Amino acid sequence: MNEYPADIYTEPENVDPHTLKNLGPLTAMAGIWQGTRGLDVNPKPEGPRKQAYIERFELQPIDPQANGPQLFYGLRYHTRIVKPNEVETYHDQIGYFLWEPATGNLLQSLAIPRGQIALAFGRAARDATTFELFAKRGEVTNGICSDPFLEHAFQTLEYRIKITLNPDGSWSYDETTLLKVRGQAEAFHHTDRNTLKKIGEPTPNPLAQGAQ
Repeated sequence: MNEYPADIYTEPENVDPHTLKNLGPLTAMAGIWQGTRGLDVNPKPEGPRKQAYIERFELQPIDPQANGPQLFYGLRYHTRIVKPNEVETYHDQIGYFLWEPATGNLLQSLAIPRGQIALAFGRAARDATTFELFAKRGEVTNGICSDPFLEHAFQTLEYRIKITLNPDGSWSYDETTLLKVRGQAEAFHHTDRNTLKKIGEPTPNPLAQGAQ
């Protein structure tokens, strides 16, 4: 069933410019966060390796985004991860979390500087405190695209992230990336998880600042 109107050009009117008031299930994630107890399980020749990590995760509201009748409210994010007591970046990732109030659709776009991008899809009610997003290799609406080396050596088959908003104001994620590792018969479940605590408030989006 098509959930969009026949008119694909006309944008919605009287759009509320205050993104922080319209993020639905993403509301509690806005701001600057730190997680000190991250755990990464990644593939190595000798088998799975566990790696602790520390993370700084910033999510800032963007102006409302219209595509014809479609309207998103969202957060632009950047996460940087290091190993304990090290300076060198262990993982870096940027993208957007988007929510469409009219449908409950959730999107996460992500890009990492090792030649990979993805778009994950999910759905959640406005007041949801847990939700999942999913991407799969070969899909055209929630797919994964990798550079030639990753396709050759560490082919990403699926990506799934579950986010939980905790009663104490923190939030947690549990992430699984299903990999086809060259030379291994079975697909590898590369997992990451962390709990993040707020260390800074979000900055209102430009349009909201102008309205004030």
